Amino acid sequence: MRVPLSWLREYVDLPATETGRDVQAKLIEVGLEVETVEQLGAGLKGPLVVGKVLTIEELEGFKKPIRFCTVDVGTANGTGEPQEIVCGARNFAVGDKVVVVLPGAVLPGDFAIAARKTYGKTSHGMICSGDELGMGDDGSGGIIVLPPEHEAGTDAIELLELVDEVLDIAVTPDRGYALSMRGVARETAIAYGLPLRDPALLDVPAPNSFGYPVKIADPIGCDRFTARTVTGLQPEARSPIWLQRRLQKVGMRPISLAVDITNYVMMELGQPLHAYDRSRIQGTIGVRRAEQGEKFTTLDGTKRVLDAGDLVITDDRGPIGLAGVMGGANTEIADSETDPETGQVRGTTEVVVEAAHFDAISVARTARRHKLASEASKRFERGVDPLAAAAAAQRTVDLLVLLAGGSAEAGVTEVIAPTAPRTITMPADHPDKVAGVAYGRETVVRRLQEVGCDVYGQDDLTVTVPSWRPDLAEPNDLAEEVIRLEGYENLPSTLPKPPAGRGLTERQRLHRRVGRALAGAGYVEALSYPFIGEGVFDQLGLEADDPNRRVVKLVNPLSDEEPALRTTLLPGLLSALRRNDGRGSHDLALFETGLVFHPQGELKIAGRLPVDRRPTDEEIASLTAALPVQPRHAAVVLAGAREQAGWWGKGRPADWADAVEAARTIAREANVELIVDQGQYGPWHPGRCAELKVVIDGDIVSVGHAGELHPRVVKALGVPARTCAMELDLDRLEQARDGVLRAPRISTFPVATQDVALVVDKEVPAAVVEYYLRGGAGELLESIRLFDVYEGEQIGEGKKSLAYALRFRAADRTLTVDEASAARDAAVAAAAERTGAVLRGA
Repeated sequence: MRVPLSWLREYVDLPATETGRDVQAKLIEVGLEVETVEQLGAGLKGPLVVGKVLTIEELEGFKKPIRFCTVDVGTANGTGEPQEIVCGARNFAVGDKVVVVLPGAVLPGDFAIAARKTYGKTSHGMICSGDELGMGDDGSGGIIVLPPEHEAGTDAIELLELVDEVLDIAVTPDRGYALSMRGVARETAIAYGLPLRDPALLDVPAPNSFGYPVKIADPIGCDRFTARTVTGLQPEARSPIWLQRRLQKVGMRPISLAVDITNYVMMELGQPLHAYDRSRIQGTIGVRRAEQGEKFTTLDGTKRVLDAGDLVITDDRGPIGLAGVMGGANTEIADSETDPETGQVRGTTEVVVEAAHFDAISVARTARRHKLASEASKRFERGVDPLAAAAAAQRTVDLLVLLAGGSAEAGVTEVIAPTAPRTITMPADHPDKVAGVAYGRETVVRRLQEVGCDVYGQDDLTVTVPSWRPDLAEPNDLAEEVIRLEGYENLPSTLPKPPAGRGLTERQRLHRRVGRALAGAGYVEALSYPFIGEGVFDQLGLEADDPNRRVVKLVNPLSDEEPALRTTLLPGLLSALRRNDGRGSHDLALFETGLVFHPQGELKIAGRLPVDRRPTDEEIASLTAALPVQPRHAAVVLAGAREQAGWWGKGRPADWADAVEAARTIAREANVELIVDQGQYGPWHPGRCAELKVVIDGDIVSVGHAGELHPRVVKALGVPARTCAMELDLDRLEQARDGVLRAPRISTFPVATQDVALVVDKEVPAAVVEYYLRGGAGELLESIRLFDVYEGEQIGEGKKSLAYALRFRAADRTLTVDEASAARDAAVAAAAERTGAVLRGA
């Protein structure tokens, strides 16, 4: 909502020294978001005057039409002689009054005016258009032509109100009343503690039986309809300059007098209006729901096919307007036309003014259905004061009579569906409890009365909500009004005191540790949307029967290209990797932890829970049964250099081992021994893919994969060559945890190292052998490391030798050779029993 400061001063007596910045600060304090203050006419310097065109000479021989004019500017040029000006505009004639800027003036944009020679003539100034003066489009398509009553030499800066300040307010959906000068003026009056001159306080005649006939078939969609008739309008009447300028300042284009007046009253009072050409209406005006498939042409010339949910204004022929959105072309106010033979001006001479109150949801759905947002629909969607309709109609009639020479008919139509004022009961100290500040009853009552509420009662207040505030529906809304007017900045800052025994769960701590560990290892967290398209599974190379292809689809997806919930984190991470690589960041290591979604059993659609009561246990259980399984995963992707080159060395590229190490980093945070086995799955290269496993209740369970992506996947997704990735199931990893993670103990006793070389089948993974060695060695084993793999004739065909370094240490003593050897032999025996390993050389 654009609010000119000069217009605002008509309703609130602001101090003369208050600037737009001062008003902006005050309105922000009471909760209105004033985004900018535009300085109209900044840098403008005269002389800028009204001029009368005396002569026009058409200059020939140029690529475009050029005119050499003499213009009477009075004594503004210091001589009283006609001013010679070259101009290319064609929308004016001899005798017209125009706006002339003389040499020495400066226009907006630091455009200095001086006499200059052009097209063979010397131009002493310029005849101005609205755009050149920063006024915006006035619909003329050329220079400004003023009404004839203005004298030549009159100061045009003051006449056109070129210097002003305009506040641009971002109105939230719950503050529809602020989409009007009346609403903003009320907030300004409250902020300054000044009285408000309410423009809606007008003498309105009582409804009678002589008004234009109106029939409401849908009182829910339209609970109030006011109709007034004005006859004897002068078709040649134009909108006065002050009216045009106010519309331009609030961001609207002047069109014609009748339309400009309805727009002006809408901006002033917040009540959308529409004026119908009475001669084009046939029979009774009605309000009903449209028939499915009914056709109707709106004012913008578009033929629309209506829906049964659309609310329409009708006459005996059919629709003449989309209620609350836009009028119809069949009853449009006619443009004035001059008969070339008689000189008589023809146009609309009588109008029916409509001021109605329509259902907000109905208007919003119609506007979205037809992609037809308008200033009227924007206001109805956010809530319009239903009691302002009669005053808005009266204000429109008054302006039509004053500016267009019309006569108001005595008939007044007002169709009203019975409604009762909304009341809210609230303890007087409720705002105190919400804010933690002792305001007191007197302050609460005063602030509520300032926003228009009627308040009764002592300890328990009965508050009647004003008609222009549909957003006030419960005690907390009233408390918010008190708090914002008393000042959010005056609320004390206090730290919350959590009750003892509360805090993060062990699972939450694990997720945070995982994030910190990956960040510490050089990975950057990337958060992606949990939506995917099913085509990505083909790009990832998943088999047709892969469980990850079974997805949960959304009824109302944000994008038709991604209608399903993700079953893997890799698409989002690889998309982020591709985007960053395309922007010049080639050395990348990204990670994400988040939920994936798998349907459980038969797909079900969750029912809507009631909001007027607590759902029953059965309703909650039914909702839970329809929800997908949502395990939390962790994933990483890598590309480019893992270690940068420099004076310290050559560096190295990221490879599959880095992806595996990321999985080990996560497992260490969970206090889980990770088994790394050779694997083959979906997007990973079959020769460079590791399957990640853990032991849960004695069973070895797969929790994810890591390695280098398949070249076909790399090409399909457009990511860099040799991109590596890892993804594992954090929930399963948590199930395999061996108690609470404990900090390592530092022993002061020496370590005993024992090396073993085991011969196993080539198909046996080294990680499996290591797992059983670790299990058999017992508590004395401090660490185990594979340091050599050998295959050759000495070992035998189909065999390999794995050499491990085992470090033993006790916390309370120095181990003897026998103790270390016994632990080593136990480890070898366990590996031999489960994997068939044999000591090399035995």
